[in-house]
Amino acid sequence: MPSTPPALGRARSAAVVNDEIRELWPHPAVRLTPEQRARYELLVVEWAAAVRGEIVEAA
Repeated sequence: MPSTPPALGRARSAAVVNDEIRELWPHPAVRLTPEQRARYELLVVEWAAAVRGEIVEAA
């Protein structure tokens, strides 16, 4: 799992980011450490941006 987000200009697809989210947090009953929670929050922001980008590309 990468410890930092990708460099600017190298956006990952929503599917790739979603896979990383699922790997980080395999089940909602699992509690995340503060570090994992911070990573999760960054991934969600990245995922949302990727989804928006994919919608714009499709239009």
